Amino acid sequence: MAQTIHVMRHGEVENPEKILYGRQPGWRLSQRGQEMARVVAEWSKDLDLGAIHASPLQRAQETAAPVAAAHNLQIQTDPNLIEAANIFEGKKFELGSGVLRHPSAWRHLRNPWKPSWGEPYTEQIERMLAGVFAARDAANGKDALIVSHQLPIWILRSAVEGRSMLHDPRKRICTLASVTSLHLDEGGMISGVSYHEPAKHLLPPK
Repeated sequence: MAQTIHVMRHGEVENPEKILYGRQPGWRLSQRGQEMARVVAEWSKDLDLGAIHASPLQRAQETAAPVAAAHNLQIQTDPNLIEAANIFEGKKFELGSGVLRHPSAWRHLRNPWKPSWGEPYTEQIERMLAGVFAARDAANGKDALIVSHQLPIWILRSAVEGRSMLHDPRKRICTLASVTSLHLDEGGMISGVSYHEPAKHLLPPK
């Protein structure tokens, strides 16, 4: 039976100082992020979910909670779904144009194909695929929803669609609380991708 694995990005984080939080613990959803999670939970009621998996980070767990409640399912924590490792976490600038204003960071940007600032793209793809297939198997023929983070989701989608890993972080199509749906064929392999923004009306202005 064909399945769909819905890969959701967490909602907005309470982060007024614009820190690059990465894998740091303790970063929670903002009020708007909580509302995003509730909106996606409502959207998900039309889905026949058999499993909900989430990154171990607090913001992902909080995002998954309303969906789990809507479907009377327990959240299964999967370390494969965690944010990408990043040596810049804890700083007040983002990868992209912001990092270029800090000469001390330039030495970490030598090879965009194998990021020296963090986890190589190939490793992100490998673990995210493991997370997708773990959710597939846990769902027992139903669909599944997993909650992860922007960069791993975008790199996974890029790999599935045969796109270059080299990209501008500002142009990732993976907004807060968005859902990248991986459609599986009857053999359980990924055969297509679709994209949804159930909480688009709640996105902060650019």
